[in-house]
Amino acid sequence: MIPLYKPYMPIELPELYNICQSGALAYGKWGHCFENRLRNFLKVDNLLVTSSYGVAMQIALLVLKLKPGDEVIASPMCCLASSQPLVTYGLTVKWADIDPRSGTLDPDSVKKVITPKTKAIVHNHFCGYIGYVDEINSVGKFHGIPVIDDCIEAFGSSYKSKYSGNLGADISVFSFQTVRLPNTIDGGAIAFKEKSMFENALLARDLGIDRNIFRDSDGEISNLCDISDLGCAGTLNELSSYIGCCQMDYISDLLLQQRKNADKWHNQLAAFKDIYPLDRGREIVIPNYWVFGLLCNNKIKTMHKFREHGYYASSVHLPNTYYSVFGKQEKLLGVNEFYNSFLAIPCGWWM
Repeated sequence: MIPLYKPYMPIELPELYNICQSGALAYGKWGHCFENRLRNFLKVDNLLVTSSYGVAMQIALLVLKLKPGDEVIASPMCCLASSQPLVTYGLTVKWADIDPRSGTLDPDSVKKVITPKTKAIVHNHFCGYIGYVDEINSVGKFHGIPVIDDCIEAFGSSYKSKYSGNLGADISVFSFQTVRLPNTIDGGAIAFKEKSMFENALLARDLGIDRNIFRDSDGEISNLCDISDLGCAGTLNELSSYIGCCQMDYISDLLLQQRKNADKWHNQLAAFKDIYPLDRGREIVIPNYWVFGLLCNNKIKTMHKFREHGYYASSVHLPNTYYSVFGKQEKLLGVNEFYNSFLAIPCGWWM
């Protein structure tokens, strides 16, 4: 069975042993290297890496100064890893509906659920398929609400020839967990539109510490260095950072292979009238093809048919509306329609 996901790892990691024996395992040389590689690839200036996606989201919320009880609008058609940090932080998640043709937030639905308590819009780019970027950003700008691009599955996806992370959102959050590209076994990153947010995030990532003044001339912790803002221990270790740097050597080729695989699926599926590729009709979006998304008239039958032919097909995510941790909310027609027809099939570099 060809799997839906598969962790990528370069065959050779020549410096791994040396790093293990160096005594320098915490964020340092390779962490800075990985950040620079990501900045150059995404064409962004204000980016930092973190120890996980969850920590990256926590830092984003700290920078925005959100408080328990604040409302955040999000899509329930997302990975639980995207939504659970919000309620863990004490926020009230308000689900907006999605466009059943794309799986991403419906801008009109977002407008309808905005209240005076709304402090952020989390725009999930479902399974690497970029959403309605201009429309959601415009809603945020009109209401003075920051937009967080949730790129947990969307590294390397592009919109109007720009990569995710550089699409105009105030903050963009990435995951480098094992089945992502790139993967650092675990890790994440955050990109900021404004430099001031980035500078605040550097402190939040390191327990609120300004390392430039943290120690005195004797190397002792200085009592003149106040810690005035909340923070967490969120830096990425050197082993993971090194693995990330090595993966960036191959990232363009891996993404290209996945797009070639997608072209093959388009050709293979063109004759089927009851299967509709998720990217059809949105030429301004080029997914990373982490998976190849389909809309099917008979989802279960189609899923079993692909599996019979050796391709592991799946729904990927259950709508988060099923989970009681988010509280009881209204049913969303777009979410139900999409979930009842969406199916993902393998499209990765290993095909």
